[in-house]
Amino acid sequence: MKKLLTLITLISSVCFSFAGDDFGRISLDRDLSLPVPSMEVEKSASAAAAQKEWTIMVFLNAKNDLERFGIQDMNEMERVGSNSKVNIVVEMGRMEGYDSSNGDWKGVRRFYIESDIVRDPLGTTINSPMIENLGSINMGDYREVIKFVKWAKTRYPAKKYMLILWNHGGGWTKDNPVADKGISYDEETGNNIDTPQLGKIVREAGKLDILASDACLMQMAEIAAEVRGGADFLVGSEETEPGAGYTYYKILAPLAVNPYMTPEALSKLIVIAYWDSNFIGRGVATHSSIRMSQVDGLMRKMDDFARAAMASGEKAKIKEARDAAQKYAIDDNKDLKHFADLTAAKVSNQALKTAAANLSSFISSSLVIENKTSIIPSSNSNGIAVYAPASFVDGDYNEIKLAKDTQWDEFLRWMVAK
Repeated sequence: MKKLLTLITLISSVCFSFAGDDFGRISLDRDLSLPVPSMEVEKSASAAAAQKEWTIMVFLNAKNDLERFGIQDMNEMERVGSNSKVNIVVEMGRMEGYDSSNGDWKGVRRFYIESDIVRDPLGTTINSPMIENLGSINMGDYREVIKFVKWAKTRYPAKKYMLILWNHGGGWTKDNPVADKGISYDEETGNNIDTPQLGKIVREAGKLDILASDACLMQMAEIAAEVRGGADFLVGSEETEPGAGYTYYKILAPLAVNPYMTPEALSKLIVIAYWDSNFIGRGVATHSSIRMSQVDGLMRKMDDFARAAMASGEKAKIKEARDAAQKYAIDDNKDLKHFADLTAAKVSNQALKTAAANLSSFISSSLVIENKTSIIPSSNSNGIAVYAPASFVDGDYNEIKLAKDTQWDEFLRWMVAK
């Protein structure tokens, strides 16, 4: 069955369409409405000779049950590869017990991604050169991400940088026997990167144009508040992702055609490419891009909403709104705009109505610049989720910036109090 063609026009003037058979692999000359230029791949010894337009950095922690998807994604990247304007570098980890293909190597390695579409047209073998063998390191340690980003920026300098964190994710919190919060779960060590550590990554590794999470449940107000100031655009999913995650050639091929794409345009491209791969046959799919310069404003609107709610005397109506708001795989994760809209509709207190309406309007008009969802009705998933528990507030919530800088944590405890 053929997928419907999705025509995507971005600010950067790159136009492309996707078509595929049962979400299978498809040839680049058929995927793109523009001809694909030859990929002038630089050898690793001279790759850093000149500053390019983009360096794409993928921290691909496949030291878990997602390993086979990591192999697939590396092969998808190799359908396009680096060229004279774009660097693609990957730090990939593998472990015992999941996938034995591609030499069944273990540990962590860094790769400079080259095109192998002629050599490996079926996309089954990783052929890109290994630049470094790091051995057995802990990919659940945020400091390893910092090292990777600094290394990539030094060796493969560019005008613009995107970091993709690839792994399981749980937003600010995750009910997991190995680890509790964040992203990048390393099953060998039992460690992961938590929410405050995400803030440390962007502060210590240096500014990013785009920070994207190819992981579940990461597009939350709590995450945005933590990494504000460290990236211009934040891309991620309110809901869980399928195991395959991003379809990388749908992101990298248009960038190869137009390497002068702006960060805003590339962030939108990721959202639309993800939705194009997942809007039929794979359950729910959500993805959005938010403008990080607006996160301080979001926090002020959330603070106003929290204060007005606690002063309203309408706890029962607010809890009704919370319980009815669009939820995700973790029930305590709610769509923030839908929660605000339902609150405005249910309460009679005018100050709270105004604060809720202001929050809702700010999300749609200033914060979220691209949002796609297959959830029905789609209007209830609006691009940014928030923690809004029904029974108790996790004690670790005090550690994150949203709690420290706003009254949202006090509001949550007020809601759950008897």
